[in-house]
Amino acid sequence: MADDPTSSPLAPPATGKILQCFSGSFVAGTIAMLAYRMMLSIAANFAARPVLTDNPAVANISSAVRTLVVGMAALGAGIFGLAALGIFLLGIQLLFQRLTGRPSTLQD
Repeated sequence: MADDPTSSPLAPPATGKILQCFSGSFVAGTIAMLAYRMMLSIAANFAARPVLTDNPAVANISSAVRTLVVGMAALGAGIFGLAALGIFLLGIQLLFQRLTGRPSTLQD
């Protein structure tokens, strides 16, 4: 069969895919940790510098903007953290399949 990816001499070995999963998980986890630390820094900075105003509209808008900024940083940390976890678990699954001799269903 000409369309079979395992018969192609250019197909990467399964070990390469496993290492790609673990290195990708490491990179995503590092980005998640950096985003989490940035979120904590932003939140501490906002808490140390309260908005001093008598206008309730200004207070409401500044509170909403601060919440959105911290929320976006938290969302970024959460997304990258979940991606790191998923890629790590995929690497474990591929490693388990390689050790047990089952064929991988992952298509390129």
